[in-house]
Amino acid sequence: MKSNRILNIRTITIASLSLFFAGCTNLDEVVLDEVLGGEVANPAGALAAAYDRLGDGTFVDHGGVFALQEYTSDVAMLPTRGSDWGDGGKWRSMHEFTWGPDNAIVTSNWNMLTNGITRSLTAIKSISESNTEQKTLLLAEAKGLLAYYTYTTLDLFGQAPFRDPYSTNAPIQILHADTAIDNLILEVEALLPDLAELGQQSTHNGRFTKEAAYGLLSTMYLNRAVFKDRYNAGSTFNFNEPAVSGTGTDMDRVIYYTSLLTDSGKFSLESNYFKNFSIDNSGGSELIFVVVQKIDYIRNGDNDFAYVSMERNQRTSPANRGTNAACTTPEFYASWEGNHNDPRFHRYVQYSDGTWFMNNATTTSVPASDIVPNSGGLPWFHFNFGLMEGPQYGPKLTSSGNFEMTPDNRIKVSELFMEKSSATPMNFTPALNFDNPSQAIFAQNQINRGVRVFKFEFDPEEGNGSSNVDIPLYRLGGIYTMRAEAYFRKGQTGLALADVNILRTSRTREALFGNVPGTPIGSLDAATLYKELGFEMYWEMYRRPQMIRFGKYDLPFSAKPASPPYRRVFPIPQETMDVTKGFSQNQGY
Repeated sequence: MKSNRILNIRTITIASLSLFFAGCTNLDEVVLDEVLGGEVANPAGALAAAYDRLGDGTFVDHGGVFALQEYTSDVAMLPTRGSDWGDGGKWRSMHEFTWGPDNAIVTSNWNMLTNGITRSLTAIKSISESNTEQKTLLLAEAKGLLAYYTYTTLDLFGQAPFRDPYSTNAPIQILHADTAIDNLILEVEALLPDLAELGQQSTHNGRFTKEAAYGLLSTMYLNRAVFKDRYNAGSTFNFNEPAVSGTGTDMDRVIYYTSLLTDSGKFSLESNYFKNFSIDNSGGSELIFVVVQKIDYIRNGDNDFAYVSMERNQRTSPANRGTNAACTTPEFYASWEGNHNDPRFHRYVQYSDGTWFMNNATTTSVPASDIVPNSGGLPWFHFNFGLMEGPQYGPKLTSSGNFEMTPDNRIKVSELFMEKSSATPMNFTPALNFDNPSQAIFAQNQINRGVRVFKFEFDPEEGNGSSNVDIPLYRLGGIYTMRAEAYFRKGQTGLALADVNILRTSRTREALFGNVPGTPIGSLDAATLYKELGFEMYWEMYRRPQMIRFGKYDLPFSAKPASPPYRRVFPIPQETMDVTKGFSQNQGY
């Protein structure tokens, strides 16, 4: 059970935080087992607090890292929909590339990530001064988390704060991506002897293990050339620079570390691709490093990656609904042309009595045999997985707030209409057709537009915002994409093609289609590889770096203008610039 997968420590609640530097303000949080800047309750508690920052919005909320990595890409956008999602333009600014140093999403992500750095430094100090059991292991994990938060901050903002945790009055140091990336790689490599292998020393995939470090090292080597030449106008990055350590080039090290994972025998690709993102994904065969989520009294997980793309009249139970926010772009949807039979594009759901939910007029009802846990007996309706286009079907509510049922007590399935524009059919159209092509704004009767992404399963157990779905940070499918890209950049196209086809053919379609495997491709060029990375990793906070590496990020697409290279990083928030010495604003801001 997931309740056994957290550090076994006493949980306490505190009301306020004292942070290491003034740039992290406006954080009114509940945290676990820590008093930052003061006496720490215990070393394990300080480490738990560092882990808690992964899941407390940062990597699980659509306004967290997801907003910076996906809403700024061709995979996802959150337009203003009639009376909803205006919010001063902060959401569509991500896609229109109009954010500035005062943008609320930019600021909140900076605060969350630098708070993760702070918590990790606190844990390092506490553990190093203790005689706690497994001191060496816990210290290595704390340093691994510090590296993960620092790398993500450098990726997004180009700068990151650091303070020596062993010196009480140490000044803040400002790390810069182009010079810090080499030291960060060396620091993580130095941790490897002290980290546990996954499953050893009571570890699980929610802990920073050797395998998580291999994933992080692969990522750092893959993006090192971008960090060193961020503003390269032609996107001609030197991916084959000599590696920081070991032998060969950056791409050789990507291949080395990814191969440690693919060849370990500990992981295997899920034949049902969407199992990686389902409610029962805990302990899944692909998952290397995850944000563990569970519905409990502490935080109740986060359903955002599913909730944000479902329409308000799409209900998994009478007590739950989506929110009609995010969709994909016409450009990304069009990239799937000729690949709609790929098992990663879409998957139909089969109910316990054999009924397939076809999401059209042929499915008139489904059994009400599945019950939402801890709901008092509410029936559970399952939507399909993947990209949702065209007219949508599902249960409607009666005036009493229950699902419409058939005379034989099955859930009635009907054509759906938009909740806030009841005369508008719920027809998710690939074309967006904004009235003003440069602004991602829909009128009230246009709020149906945009293909929706149902990659993560909606968990109906505890209200719209709660979830038991673990959020993958590193999984085996992503490891294969990194190795394929590294092979390709070394000119080893045949090996790259083999990895791409492993991903394609290891996934199978549902029983409705005879469980047939995906279809391999016969050749690989840069354009095809770029599409394949999107097919495997969409909606998982990897798209922006992919687009930058392939020279696509600066190009115009729906509601996004052509953008200058400085937009490849985000500004340091103005509130940090105002109160914290040492930071200089990023180019262009």
